[in-house]
Amino acid sequence: MLQGVKVTIGCILALTCAVAQSDAVFSDTGYAADAYGAADHYPVPAPGQSRTQRQFVGYYSHFDEVHPADPIARAGAPSTLKTSAHELTLNYPYGGQYRNINDYLDRNPVTGLLIARDDTILYEHYRYARTDADRFMSQSMAKTFVGMLIGIAISEGAIHSIDDLADAYVPELANNAYGQTSIRDLLHMSSGVHFFEDSNPGDDRDKLGHDLLSTHGVGAIEAVKRFDKRERAPGTHFSYASIETEVLGLVLSHATHMSVAQYASERIWKTMGMESDASWGRDPTGQDITYCCVSATLRDWARLGLMLAHDGAWNGKQIVPRDWLLQATTVESSSSFLAPGIANPIFGYGYQVWILPGERRMFALQGMDGQRIIVDPRSKLVLVQTAVWTSDHDPGMREIYALWYSLVAQYG
Repeated sequence: MLQGVKVTIGCILALTCAVAQSDAVFSDTGYAADAYGAADHYPVPAPGQSRTQRQFVGYYSHFDEVHPADPIARAGAPSTLKTSAHELTLNYPYGGQYRNINDYLDRNPVTGLLIARDDTILYEHYRYARTDADRFMSQSMAKTFVGMLIGIAISEGAIHSIDDLADAYVPELANNAYGQTSIRDLLHMSSGVHFFEDSNPGDDRDKLGHDLLSTHGVGAIEAVKRFDKRERAPGTHFSYASIETEVLGLVLSHATHMSVAQYASERIWKTMGMESDASWGRDPTGQDITYCCVSATLRDWARLGLMLAHDGAWNGKQIVPRDWLLQATTVESSSSFLAPGIANPIFGYGYQVWILPGERRMFALQGMDGQRIIVDPRSKLVLVQTAVWTSDHDPGMREIYALWYSLVAQYG
């Protein structure tokens, strides 16, 4: 293990040290490292092949080498993230005993964990031989990214109103149930269109993934057209459906006349001063796959979370309109179908973002297999986790939230 590294690997590769010095900690091992392919140096699956547990680490940190992807380009010198003089220490209750943050890493398949407040990194650890130069794939954390881009497009007039129907921008979806759904209801995942998603093989999300990620897939437009049965009135019931973000991505690309990756680069990545290029997976027709598939470094994921914690502002600029971000991360009424405990047994839902229970406004970007960015705007605390969860490992993700609430109590 290399501890207290002052010049980071990413800094060396970029031949510049514009980013603040790092005290990141790197480890070659991690929870159940042998099962994740440590002996084979965490192998990467070949393009077109399904991943196994031994390839999870390689897959998540080399996704854009396994699948075609569009660049999300950075620009100029990166915005500075400071490093705390002392690494954060934290105890939290879980499983009938108190644990510390290093216990958490030893107990869970985490590839990277970063905690920051305001503009300062408090804790940054990498496991399984991953580094600060690696790009980690988002899974559904990308959905919140899409929600923020929609807000920017509205502020620029490219999208006129979230009450417009999707087919006003995507005429290929005319006469389709999703085309006849408002952008607002797509943002809330309340279209009422039948789409069954439980993250198990054979569900509709699995079929959608094949249409978008397979080299022989039909692409986003035709994939959306396969789902055309509305079961409920729109805007009345929350039902998590990755396809709704796919429709939003089509709206974005059609309205802005840019790929979603290019729009993200111009409106967020370059403007924020991200330190590394990111990427967005694309389907066989050239559309970016917006329900998932953004790959970025841990610190750039942290910058994104910190921008959200600052109500859309970063590096002296308003990146996402403040009013949009407040609307996106707030549920108007505790009795709303989007409220915590109603939309989901624990969480509520905003504009493509999960809302934590309680009076204090906190929210999360969540992706399958353990990807998380959790945000507390009041204290400007952000936690970023990239991970390689298997289906039987803490499926409710209870431990990370036990850690989070203790973090807020002690440092918030």
